[in-house]
Amino acid sequence: MQLSPTLAWLVDVASDSAGADRLLAELGAHLVADGVPLAAGALTLEVPHPLIAKRTWLWRVDSGQVIEALGFAPGGLAPDPPNDAGRRWLRDIARGELHEDIVGRQDGPLLGWIGPRPFTPDEIGQLRQAARFAATPLAVLAARATLRATLDAYLGRRSAERVLAAPLRRDLGETIQAALLYADLRNFTTLSETSPPGEVIAALDAWFDRIAGAVHAFGGEVLKFIGDGVLAIFPVVGASPRPACEAALRAAGAAEAGMAYLNAERGAKDLPPLAFGVALHLGEMLWGNIGAANRLDFTAIGPAVNLASRLEGLCKPLGRAVLVSGALAAETDMKLVALGSHSLRGIAAPCQVFTLPKT
Repeated sequence: MQLSPTLAWLVDVASDSAGADRLLAELGAHLVADGVPLAAGALTLEVPHPLIAKRTWLWRVDSGQVIEALGFAPGGLAPDPPNDAGRRWLRDIARGELHEDIVGRQDGPLLGWIGPRPFTPDEIGQLRQAARFAATPLAVLAARATLRATLDAYLGRRSAERVLAAPLRRDLGETIQAALLYADLRNFTTLSETSPPGEVIAALDAWFDRIAGAVHAFGGEVLKFIGDGVLAIFPVVGASPRPACEAALRAAGAAEAGMAYLNAERGAKDLPPLAFGVALHLGEMLWGNIGAANRLDFTAIGPAVNLASRLEGLCKPLGRAVLVSGALAAETDMKLVALGSHSLRGIAAPCQVFTLPKT
């Protein structure tokens, strides 16, 4: 069977494309080289993501550039647009006839093309044949995207990259230095026993939104949700730990401000405030796989993690929402308030403790 250069590329090479954006651009370029007059193309994929329902890549033949548009899932940052972004964009940039193909199955990827004039029947046949041959490479890309999106959602971006790059063995890990953030919602047992399950889940989600949102906003990564607790890291990159430490401090301050706003909203609804504690520490930890022979967990462990957890336990007796260890405080010029030296349960040496100034 003699295949056109476009179809041969789809069979032999397209599955190795770096991503959907490159596949769209290269497929469009091959179609143009095969004589199909194109002005632009669009590729839409559904993705398993907590916020994003669809990703659409938009390619223009005149520049060769690809841009991306996102369609948000219900409950995401914005409602999903009523019409597909690719379809609207293609119709806006040219007067030619829009041609679309659903690839693979009825709910599969959507390929759209538009030219400087209406397509002829032969050209439409070429586009349809290209869509048929694109089903396999698009399925491969969709599977990769699904795996990556799932790992990102459950592990975080950095940890997901580490898991994908290494064998699935529990004896693999590395020692890293990071600013740690350990946070915990206090009186959660009482809340669970005195509130309907729906209210408990809503409170937990609101708490996690504030603390995890602040961590991500300042470049950190949530490693674990532990019941009502959160373990996050700000890895040290380069020779100085100062940027990581100051990012962690800013995240803690943002979380404290976010919780103050949330508790004001809860008070307006006659709901009790959510008390919490946040501890920050700088240290080394083992970052990698632990677990049983056939059931792994990717996490961080070590004395630094233990100290951060114990330090958070001082938040209630010291009457402070955020506590900072002396190790982290020594790596910043940001203003902190000294609270003296304190013994931590299970930690041999006393810890110098600081907190954020009241605003």
